[in-house]
Amino acid sequence: MDEALLRSLTPVVLGTLVRRGADFASAEDAVQEALVEAVRVWPDAPPNDPRAWLVTVAWRKFVDGRRAESARLRREERVEEEPPPGPVPSVDDTLRLYFLCAHPSLTPSSAVALTLRAVGGLTTRQIARAYLVPEATMAQRISRAKRTVSGVAFDRPGDVATVLRVLYLVFNEGYSGDVDLAAEAIRLTRQLAAAVDHPEPAGLLALMLLHHARRPARTAPDGALVPLAEQDRGRWDTGLVAEGVAVLQAALARDRLGEYQAQAAVAALHADAPTAAETDWPQIVEWYDELVRLTGSPVVRLNRAVAVGEAEGPSAGLAALAGLDPGLPRRTAVEAHLRERAGDRETAARLYAEAAGQATDTAERDHLTRRAARLNTRLAALPGDGPDGPAGPEDTDGAGGPAAG
Repeated sequence: MDEALLRSLTPVVLGTLVRRGADFASAEDAVQEALVEAVRVWPDAPPNDPRAWLVTVAWRKFVDGRRAESARLRREERVEEEPPPGPVPSVDDTLRLYFLCAHPSLTPSSAVALTLRAVGGLTTRQIARAYLVPEATMAQRISRAKRTVSGVAFDRPGDVATVLRVLYLVFNEGYSGDVDLAAEAIRLTRQLAAAVDHPEPAGLLALMLLHHARRPARTAPDGALVPLAEQDRGRWDTGLVAEGVAVLQAALARDRLGEYQAQAAVAALHADAPTAAETDWPQIVEWYDELVRLTGSPVVRLNRAVAVGEAEGPSAGLAALAGLDPGLPRRTAVEAHLRERAGDRETAARLYAEAAGQATDTAERDHLTRRAARLNTRLAALPGDGPDGPAGPEDTDGAGGPAAG
């Protein structure tokens, strides 16, 4: 080792680092580390240009030191910002997350799908069922939504309508039994109704409460689906019914009608009837007329056809059904019900079997299969009417989705 050379190069290398922007103290430390490295390496592999070697190594040591210092400072800042140890305050940010996922950069349908997947915890299959679209279509929609919001700062919350739609679908999926999210959806909707000065969140809350009140009666002990007309109304939760009606009346009094209030009004009319036979179907038809005006939804029109069939007879119901898309989910089941009520049992049996093949819910599929089997048995025996009168499909008081039963 040529110690004289090292000593002569030390100020040259130090000056070079300072001219490059290094502070003196850090540059001096880096040069010392480079000198130590030179003592270790040079005896076995002396460089061709000692000065350039020292400058390169010293600058690398300086940069590494700055990076380490920056990382240390960032760690210290994070520690400084951390709350002190101890009990963590109970804060529920779930509703805020729903708003953030309903971001203005997304379409409402994409915001709903992304929120259900990211916040609601539903699978793509469950979301596709709630949306009445193929699973592959929903997977693409969610992927596009993720790409759209990638890198976007969530500093602008979405609109209430999108959040309401999210909560409505979460409740419907929870009510189907696959994922029990109904109670969580009710809890979040209570928060939203209390926080937002608009009657529609209250309308949605009333709708959820009135449907949830019927949950104990929706299935038989063996798990079989019990249609609304056949449910034991003594098993309905009268406390939830009373609360739902009160919430709905307060919302309607504000005279700003929306689709959830109208749906809740239909549910309230069902809850008010002591028996299925005493249901005020003409008034339910009027509320469906309001829903058609508000939404134009083909699912609403489908449910309206059921109500018209009950209020004016099966022929009127079939006439109301005639203009609807044959591929509309549950349309076949509705037509089967109306055909049965009209006395066309052979066609009804065939349509029930066809609807069972289209059903995505196991309980509903089994229910429709039993309907078809019952009619086929009666057709094979005697042509007369049996003791059990026809019962309609489950969904006769909602605007679509599993919650309607």
